[in-house]
Amino acid sequence: MDDTDLALLRLLQRDATLTAEALGRVLNLSASQAGRRRARLEADGHIRAVTARLDPGKLGLDVQAFVQVQMASHAPDSARAFLRLLETEPRVASVWTLTGEADYLLRVWCPDLASLNDLIHRVLLPHDAVARVQSQIVMDQPKRDGPLPL
Repeated sequence: MDDTDLALLRLLQRDATLTAEALGRVLNLSASQAGRRRARLEADGHIRAVTARLDPGKLGLDVQAFVQVQMASHAPDSARAFLRLLETEPRVASVWTLTGEADYLLRVWCPDLASLNDLIHRVLLPHDAVARVQSQIVMDQPKRDGPLPL
């Protein structure tokens, strides 16, 4: 990967809809060169997906929260069952495994507090592998999810 590839990735992180022509103009490449570089970066897995960032508030998702989960059991079968639960739960947008007291950090989006309460008390806590759940409701997000520091 060279400096031009990194510049192309920086541009695409900010606007994935840029055409090969637009990328070529900014990078001082022909449209076909820019298109080939992009295709190579996609094929090599540097670009995993092209997605749209939606506005949660306009979609009725007014509550964002981070939920820490401490496991009661770390048995492989229990962990797999818990991860399957998280994969099928649409309110869970992201999952991280952590060091420290909590085993998992979940980023969740809910339409309201009742939905968050339902997620915690009827989905997460009843799971056999879960010992403890702690949530923090996001009040504001002064810095939105940004691009990777390339």
